[in-house]
Amino acid sequence: MKNYRKLNIAEINQLTTQFCTAEDWSKINVVEGFSPDHITHTRFSGEIELGIFEKEMELPGGLKKKTGLHHVTLHNCSIGNNSLIENIPNYIANYRIGSDCFIQNVNLILTEGESCFGNNTEVSVLNETGGREVPIYNRLSAQLAYIIAMYRHRPDLIARLREMIEAYSLAQKSCYGKIGNGVHIVNTGTIRNVCIGDYCQIDGTSRLENGSINSNREAPVYIGPNVTAEDFIVSSGAHISDGVVMSRCFIGQACHLTHLFSAHDSLFFSNCQSENGEACAIFAGPYTVTMHKSSLLIAGMFSFLNAGSGSNQSNHMYKLGPIHQGVVERGSKTTSDSYILWPAKVGAFSLIMGRHVNHPDTSGMPFSYLIEHGNRSYLVPGANLKSVGTIRDAQKWPKRDKRTDPDKLDCINFNLLSPYTIQKMLQGIDTLQGLKQTSGETSECYSFQSTTIKNSSLNKGIDLYTLAVHKFMGNSIIKRLEGAPFSDLNDLHDRLKPTDLLGEGEWIDLSGLIVPKQAVKDEIDHIVGNPDSTLEETESFFQAMHRRYYDMEWTWVCSIMPRWYGKTVDRLSPGDIIRIVRQWNEAVVSLDRMLYDDARKEFSMISRIGFGVDGSTRQRDFDFEQVRGEFENDAFVKMVCKHIEDKTALGNELIDRLEALITSISQH
Repeated sequence: MKNYRKLNIAEINQLTTQFCTAEDWSKINVVEGFSPDHITHTRFSGEIELGIFEKEMELPGGLKKKTGLHHVTLHNCSIGNNSLIENIPNYIANYRIGSDCFIQNVNLILTEGESCFGNNTEVSVLNETGGREVPIYNRLSAQLAYIIAMYRHRPDLIARLREMIEAYSLAQKSCYGKIGNGVHIVNTGTIRNVCIGDYCQIDGTSRLENGSINSNREAPVYIGPNVTAEDFIVSSGAHISDGVVMSRCFIGQACHLTHLFSAHDSLFFSNCQSENGEACAIFAGPYTVTMHKSSLLIAGMFSFLNAGSGSNQSNHMYKLGPIHQGVVERGSKTTSDSYILWPAKVGAFSLIMGRHVNHPDTSGMPFSYLIEHGNRSYLVPGANLKSVGTIRDAQKWPKRDKRTDPDKLDCINFNLLSPYTIQKMLQGIDTLQGLKQTSGETSECYSFQSTTIKNSSLNKGIDLYTLAVHKFMGNSIIKRLEGAPFSDLNDLHDRLKPTDLLGEGEWIDLSGLIVPKQAVKDEIDHIVGNPDSTLEETESFFQAMHRRYYDMEWTWVCSIMPRWYGKTVDRLSPGDIIRIVRQWNEAVVSLDRMLYDDARKEFSMISRIGFGVDGSTRQRDFDFEQVRGEFENDAFVKMVCKHIEDKTALGNELIDRLEALITSISQH
C-alpha cells in the first residue's frame, strides 16, 4: 500500500503555470518524492492518485522521453510510477494505471458503470440459435468449455458450473478498469470497460469494448492495427492484428488471429491460428488452423484441424434456422473446396475431400479418408496411418506450442495412438469384419453410416488398424519395461502390474485432454454433489488427469490384453512378451515403410513438373535437386530410417534381457 499525501501550495502553483487545471486540487494525492516538473497541459477531475515521474523511457527507434503527463484529461484515475501519458484527445476515466506504461494518441479510455470486463459473457457455440452457450471467464480451459457445451444431458451440472462462473465474474466486477505495469497503448481509438494485463502492447487498434486482456511479463499480448473487439477475453501470449473483427469470443493462450479474420460467438483455445477467413459459432480446440480467405468454419467442433482453402460447412437447411452442428474430431484435415452439410461427425485424424451432403458419421473409423466421388461419400478406413502428412503434423504440434506462460490453462495430449484412438480402431476392426459377414466377402462395396466402403479399402483398413494396435500395445509394454531390471518372473510381473485404479473402459477426448470417461463422470458427480466445489478444484482435476495419463493408459492396455493377446497381464511369460515385441517390431517397420513410400511420391517425375522451365530433362532434374534436395537426404526420410533403426534396437535390447531371464529360470 503506497503512502499518499496532498499536493502542497508550491506544487499547485507550478502545475498551474504549466497549464494544468483541477476540478478540486484537494482530491489529488501523490506519493512521497513526487515532482510536478513533467506534468503539462493536464486537466484533473475527481479522485486522482499520482506516482513519481523521474525516469526516461526509451521508445522504438531509440527516442528517449521523460515520463510524465502531457495534454491529457484524467477523471478518477490512479497512475503508477514512471509512466508516460500524452496526447489524449478525449479523456481517461475510472482507470487504475500501473507503472512504466506508455499511453499516447489514444482517443478515449473509459470504464462506464460497473463491469465484469467480459467475464460471464454468453458465447453461443455450435448452435447459433442457442442451447450450448458457454459463459467465458479469464481462466476458461478447453476442457471445462467442452463439458459446458456438450454435456447438456446433465442440466444439474450446467447449472452448478454457471453458478461457479457467475461467482467468479462477480468477484471481478468493478467501477474501475485496470491497465497493468509496462503496458504500451498507442494510436488507438476507443477502449471501454477493458482490463489490460501487464506488458500488453496495443498499437493502432480501432475499438475494444467489454473485455479482459490477460497479458503478463512471461507471455505478453499484442493487439495490433484496426482490430475491433467487443465482449471478449484474450489469454496470455495471444497475437491479434491486421483488421481482426470479433464479437463474443474467447481467445486462448498463444492464439494468433490476423489478416482481416472475423469471428463471432466462438471459442479459440491454445495455439489456434486463424487468418483471412471467418468463424461463426465454432468451438476451436487447441491447434485449430484456418488460413485462407474463402474458408468458413461454422457451427462445428474442431481440434488439431488444418482447414484447406475454400473449406465450408452449412448449419442451415432453410427450415427452422441455423440449428445444426457438426464435430470433426482431433487431427483432421480438409482439402481445398471441401464441404460438409451438418449434422455430421468425422473421425479423428481423417482427411476430408470433396462435398459431403448425406450426414456421414465416421467417428468409429479414425485415420480415414472421406472422399467424394460421383456425389457419393467414400470412406477409406485407416488410410491416414500411412500418410507422411499425419506423422509430420504429430511432430510439429509440440514444437509449435508457443505458450510461454508457466500457468497453462489447457491440458494438451499430442499422442496419435492412445486409448482414445485405439479403442476406435478395435471397434473399427469389429465393424469392418461384421460388414464382411453381413454383406458377404465378395461384395464390391459396403454401406457404412451414409458412406460407401470399397471391398479393397475394407480389407486394407482391417490390416492397417491391426498394425496400429500391435504398434501401440507393444509400445506400451516396452515403455513399461524400459530400463526396469527384473531378476525373476515375480520382478517382471510386479513391473507389469497396473499402478492406477483408473483407466479401464471407454476413453474420451476433452478437446485436447485424453482421459477415461469414468474419471470425468466421477468429477461431474463431485461437482454436482458438493456445493462447496470450486473452479480451481475442477482445474486441478484436469491437470491431475493429464499428469496421470501414462499410468492410466497402462491400466487400459492391461484390460485389453485378454482380447488382443488371449492372456491377462499377470499370465504373460517372458516368451509371450518376446512374441509381442516381435509383432510390435514388424508393425513399426511395416508402417514406417509405408511412410517411406508415401514420402517418395513427393520426389516422383510428376512432382518435377514445372522445374527446369527453360532447360533439358537433365537440367530439370538438377533444378529439382537444388530446390528440393535428394530423396535420401530429406530430413523426414532420414528420420523414418533412423526411427526403424532405433525401434529395432530398442526391441532387441528387451528381447535380450527376456531371453536371459528365460535362461535363468530354466537353470533353476
